[in-house]
Amino acid sequence: MDKKKYAFLILIISILFVACGKNYTDEQKAYISELENSRAKTDIEFRDSSHSPFNFKSKVEFHPLKYYEANFDFIFKGKLIENAVKDTVKIYGTKGEERKSVRFGILKLQNDKHKLDVKLYETLAKDGITKYYSIWFTDKTTNEETYGVGRYLNFEINKDPEFVYTVDFNYAYNPYCAYSSDYSCAIPTKEDYLDIAITAGEKKFHE
Repeated sequence: MDKKKYAFLILIISILFVACGKNYTDEQKAYISELENSRAKTDIEFRDSSHSPFNFKSKVEFHPLKYYEANFDFIFKGKLIENAVKDTVKIYGTKGEERKSVRFGILKLQNDKHKLDVKLYETLAKDGITKYYSIWFTDKTTNEETYGVGRYLNFEINKDPEFVYTVDFNYAYNPYCAYSSDYSCAIPTKEDYLDIAITAGEKKFHE
């Protein structure tokens, strides 16, 4: 199946999902369509790109990634509290190698049902200059319905210290080592465990 047909099929499925779903508001329906479209694009990229974990090092059989349905209970808002002292900590990869990352701060998140304190990490890219920010976490679904090492969320810093962030666990994803043993990925620490079942985002790829 070519890319256009594949994308069209996924889009039709997502439209039917929204149409036949619960009593969603128009805003929620638009959100679900956007989420499903993002997931369809990831499938196409992972299936076809020469740089994807399915094609880059050794060929891994591809099938569409697995996700929870959109879950509005796991969209949070909150502020980032920067650590006064930003400690550099040791983070280990799945192949046992030592890495270093900075504990940048804590996100104080909440919604109508839950409150969470989530650690934010600052890491240098391979160029030694570029900094990127990540949330790494495990939760009560880890090694059951979701990948045993943990899952990640990308994060962008806003310069305004009073900025209210939206953290959406529907976009939680697996690191590349979830698909191929050729890769090593950072292992969340015990302090990164969230004592809740986050039934949102990506599920296990391998059963």
